[in-house]
Amino acid sequence: MSGHSKWHSIKHKKGAADAKRGKIFTRHAALISIAARNGGDPEMNPALRLAIDNAKKDNVPSANIDKAIKRGTGEDKDAAQIEEVSYEGYGPGGVAVIVECLTDNKNRSYTNIRVIFNKHGGNLGTSGSVAWMFDRKGIISIDLKGIEADNLELAAIDAGATDIEREKDLMHIYTDPHQLHAIDQKMKAAGYKPEKAEAQLVPNQTVKIEDESTARKILNFMEALDDDQDVSDVSGNFDISDEMMDNINMPQ
Repeated sequence: MSGHSKWHSIKHKKGAADAKRGKIFTRHAALISIAARNGGDPEMNPALRLAIDNAKKDNVPSANIDKAIKRGTGEDKDAAQIEEVSYEGYGPGGVAVIVECLTDNKNRSYTNIRVIFNKHGGNLGTSGSVAWMFDRKGIISIDLKGIEADNLELAAIDAGATDIEREKDLMHIYTDPHQLHAIDQKMKAAGYKPEKAEAQLVPNQTVKIEDESTARKILNFMEALDDDQDVSDVSGNFDISDEMMDNINMPQ
């Protein structure tokens, strides 16, 4: 098992609500803009091709995608430039957290993240304070509905997966982040339709949360971070059991 961040699984289940808020469109546009800095032709830029594919899966309009590409290539000279910035620290229960932002105003992002950490009893740390607890990996997630899991595993291994993890109705296929696009294409060629294919920070060690009250505080903290307009992803090294999640009544 690879220690896939529990929060990413929770986010998968709450994706429809995120889409209604519209934030998911903004996130995809920022990711496309950053990828487009290395070239606006998706056929020549695998990272851009993957960003566009993920955006289309979440029904981002073509006009938004085209605008984001122009923003990234510099063709839209009036658009503010997007920067990548991350913040590290500890949340409730001492869990390690990394917050990744895509922003056009780093001062705003830092202030907002610091306020959320303070409000939820966390401690914002310095760069590198918890990053050593995480590895960046490519993760391809496939819904198992109507799929034979054993066949999917074999296809993933043949495609070059470094690890495979099953979590209820999802199969997570881990890859070297540089091979993410290539393996995603191989899975599609094998007849599978990945729901997501993204590079994410995955904890190399996890903290098992035994107390339900602490678990609630952690999840509320993670959701507050995730709801911030500049936050693109949040990774934590906590592990909450399915039974406890059922009691908390959060989506899994």
